[in-house]
Amino acid sequence: MSAFLDTLNSLIWSPALVFLCLGAGIYFTLATKFLQIRCIPDMLKQLKDGESSDSGVSSFQSLMISLAGRVGVGNIAGVATAIAFGGPGAVFWMWAVALLGSATSFVECTLAQVYKEKDQDTGEYRGGPAYYIEKAYKHTKVGPFMVVYGIVFAVAMILATSYFLPGIQANGVAAAVQNAWGIEVGWSALVLGGILAIIIIGGVKRIANFASLVVPFMAAAYIIFAIIILIMNFNQIPEVFGMIFKSAFGAEQAFSGLLGSAIMWGVKRGIYSNEAGQGTGPQSAAAAEVSHPAKQGFVQAFSVYIDTLFVCSATAFIIISTDMYKVFEDESEDGPVRYAGSIPDDVAVGPGFVQHGLDTLLAGFGPSFVAIAIAFFAFTTVLAYYYMAEVNLTYFNRWISNKTTRRALVWLLRILLVVSVVVGATTTPGAAWALGDIGVGATAWLNIIAILFLQVPALKCLKDYSAQKAAGKDPQFDPEALGIKNAEFWVERKVARQEAAQKAIAEQSPFQG
Repeated sequence: MSAFLDTLNSLIWSPALVFLCLGAGIYFTLATKFLQIRCIPDMLKQLKDGESSDSGVSSFQSLMISLAGRVGVGNIAGVATAIAFGGPGAVFWMWAVALLGSATSFVECTLAQVYKEKDQDTGEYRGGPAYYIEKAYKHTKVGPFMVVYGIVFAVAMILATSYFLPGIQANGVAAAVQNAWGIEVGWSALVLGGILAIIIIGGVKRIANFASLVVPFMAAAYIIFAIIILIMNFNQIPEVFGMIFKSAFGAEQAFSGLLGSAIMWGVKRGIYSNEAGQGTGPQSAAAAEVSHPAKQGFVQAFSVYIDTLFVCSATAFIIISTDMYKVFEDESEDGPVRYAGSIPDDVAVGPGFVQHGLDTLLAGFGPSFVAIAIAFFAFTTVLAYYYMAEVNLTYFNRWISNKTTRRALVWLLRILLVVSVVVGATTTPGAAWALGDIGVGATAWLNIIAILFLQVPALKCLKDYSAQKAAGKDPQFDPEALGIKNAEFWVERKVARQEAAQKAIAEQSPFQG
């Protein structure tokens, strides 16, 4: 069974998926006319101006839910692995894939907004790949096929995010806490399970509020410590950047011959970190209260920058500026050591690179800080996993007429997630790593292929937003005017706005009262 899972995992996460993600990023960059650069002011403005409602969270809260899933253990261990097997040049290719992935994220998250709907039980907005895969071509002959396609995506996402991946994250937290402070994993399991239950029972609003408090704090603290280390090693800043850029193109003598590894590891870890195209970000994007889908598309496009250009770069600078890393040949710790650095020989590839880098700031500080960072990163990631799982369960619940049954399924999902965290924290998940990767990899294949075919509504939204903004208006979305079908939520919103406007005019009439 283990051999089968490893083989399937290697097939799904093959170079073909890497090239698909890169190809989609390049195509959407051109199709949106380099949106990720020219629209940065729009991204920042929407973060500031977004509003919430009874049904939707603010653009900022939606971003925090998304970042909760994106900013995780991979931002520490994943970057260390990329540098160990690809050299410092891998960092440049992580930046490159983030820049391209920003355009991909805009497209998938704008689609999520276009085809979102209200939960019939809670009134909260729901949306994501399963919804837009089903709805975009619902009016055509391929409609029935797209429904099946959406179902397959939803099943893959639920399996990956409701049990396999949360348990793995919890195991990482418990191990880090035990290594740093000697606390038994059983206590970690109880605390994690209890806090998680309290938060997820409150629904998307409580998840959004928690993420809005924790994610900015943990990311900012991590970046601040990276900046402090850079300041302490300010004379090495030109050397760090020079090494990254030269190694990225095989021009650094110490890492010559690693160009292929630098590209592959940088791209793979970049894709895995920023998640652009994987179909995970659109779920939280659909939850936002905005007047035009493109607005949230801009916000989610910016999230890729926060994850990779800020947090992953912080990890890279901590490691490289302190010289606390090794580089191996043959993309394995069993391969010859190309560069030994200043790190002790017994430190394995992973968080240890960062721990020893932080220890140069204050002796003994590294293990505790990294344990806290991993705990926060992993816990918020589990919250994001739950939200993704619930959104995709709600996709199926739309077809269940009995409200009691629908709510029972949601509660079963919550119980399953808490059980996953408790079990994962106290045991070694084993094959769950492979199963989780298979689930996420499958959703990436399904989603990227889908958005390449469904891109037109997102591109129409971008053009419409730009036209309205140029006319001095606050963009309002009218799918019928753009020829976009099956966007029922927005049609109903337009009618409600028109009725409200007519009522306001009538109340101001001189013949009233």
